[in-house]
This record gives sequence, C-alpha cells and structure tokens, in this order.
Amino acid sequence: MEKDRLRSGFWISAQVRLCDQAFIPVAVLHKGDPDAGAILLKLNRLAAGCEVLTQVRNIDGTPAWMRGTGETLVNEEDADAYIDRQRGRDPDLWVLEIEDPDRRYDLDGEII
Repeated sequence: MEKDRLRSGFWISAQVRLCDQAFIPVAVLHKGDPDAGAILLKLNRLAAGCEVLTQVRNIDGTPAWMRGTGETLVNEEDADAYIDRQRGRDPDLWVLEIEDPDRRYDLDGEII
C-alpha cells in the first residue's frame, strides 16, 4: 500500500528551510508542478563533483532516491546536462541544488 505523498512544492519548501537552518547553501533551480511534479536533487560536493538523485518510491511506497548520474560523482557540467535532458522530457520537474561538500544534508529516504 502506497503511503500518502507530500505535495512536491511543500517538500521543496521544507528542504529549503531545513538547509537554511543548518547553514547549508540551497537553491531551487527549477520550479515544477506544485502538487505532483517529480523532483531531482543535485548534491553539489564542489571540488569533488556532483551527484543527481531522482525521487522515487520503493516497493512499499516509502520515499527513496535513485542515482541519475551513476554511482560515482560527475563534474558539474555533466550533472547540469543530465538535468537539462530531464527538464526537456518533463517541464513539471522540480530541481533543487544543495551545496554539501561535507555531506551534512540528510536524505529522507534510502538510495536504491
């Protein structure tokens, strides 16, 4: 049974607030559908590279994340190119970038 879903815009707002409270730089790069837009999370590790995660649901309906750019970090240009391709396919997509070289940001689900 699928668990209740948060509206995408609400989830984004909550993450921005959490990052602000923890002094983690965050930016909404693209606003999508406020109710049900898919979410991409760009975790910018600065000099180490970036990873782009897509919000998904696991088999029991709980929030999870899938790596869109692979297992290893990629340079920012490759991360942005991936995001641009996804935005071309889905104009209702949300994109949130978090600068987190120290890995202080906590995901709200597992990476599958």
